Amino acid sequence: MEIGQKFQATVLVAGTAVGEALVLTEPLSLWGGLNPETGEIIDKRHPQVGQIVTERVLVLPAGRGSSSASSILLEAVKQQTTPAAIITAEVDGILALGAAVAREMYDQSPPVLVLASHDYAQIQTGQQVSVEADGLVTRKL
Repeated sequence: MEIGQKFQATVLVAGTAVGEALVLTEPLSLWGGLNPETGEIIDKRHPQVGQIVTERVLVLPAGRGSSSASSILLEAVKQQTTPAAIITAEVDGILALGAAVAREMYDQSPPVLVLASHDYAQIQTGQQVSVEADGLVTRKL
C-alpha cells in the first residue's frame, strides 16, 4: 500500500500529472526566467537558476512579471519542455492563460492549480507528487 498525503487544490486548468516536485523559494517570471527550448530556469537572480522544470511538478509561490509569461509557457508546451504540472500558492491568471491557450492550440498543457498556503508548505523538492483532474494533489511519503 502506498502512503501519501492528499490536498484539495483549486483547479485553474484541469489535467493529470505525476512527477518529482521542484519547489521554488521565490516567484519566477517565465519571461526572461525560463528557457522554453530547454526547460531551464535562466534568471541569474533566482535561487533555483540552472534547475530544469521539464516533467517535474513545478511548485512556486506565484508567477512574477509580465503577461508575456503566458507566451513562454505556450512555447515550452510546443517544445515539450513544460513542467508536468504547476502548483502555486496564489492564483496566477497569466500562467493559467498560457496553459489554457496551449490546450486549445496543441491539445496539451500542464495542469495549473492553487493550493492553500498550509498545504503548499507541505510539498518539498524531490517528493513524488500526483495531480488529478479534480484538483486532488497527493505527495508520496
